[in-house]
Amino acid sequence: MCLIREDGSFPVRSHVLYEGVRFPLGVASAGLAILSYLPDAEVEEYLNRAELTRDYGESHNTENLRKRLKDTRELGYALNPGLLVEGSWGIGAAVFDATGAPRWALTLTGIEQRFSPERRATLGSMLLRAAHELTRVMTRRR
Repeated sequence: MCLIREDGSFPVRSHVLYEGVRFPLGVASAGLAILSYLPDAEVEEYLNRAELTRDYGESHNTENLRKRLKDTRELGYALNPGLLVEGSWGIGAAVFDATGAPRWALTLTGIEQRFSPERRATLGSMLLRAAHELTRVMTRRR
């Protein structure tokens, strides 16, 4: 579930995410980031019961999702290249609780033209730093 949305200064907006919208794990970049860092057994259990293709199309079949999970683990952040709405991209980074479990995510969304390969790497690094800092703040409170 999207808890809060903040718009940037770029004049063209992506409105796929808005406060209160819900997507299953693995569909949008936030849920992909969270799913990627769950224990393998939980990921397998989820993949065995999830019916994502029915509502989100073949790009969300188990084989494609497994590849995105692998890519997310390698990059450290999740990338959604317009899989929900063509031309609307997202990057997500997991935020962890005090036990080290992924519980939340920070995301950046925008139009495809704003996500060149070079910029994706820069945005992904920035987002990871912010997610790590939020994890530190959240876990320090306990």
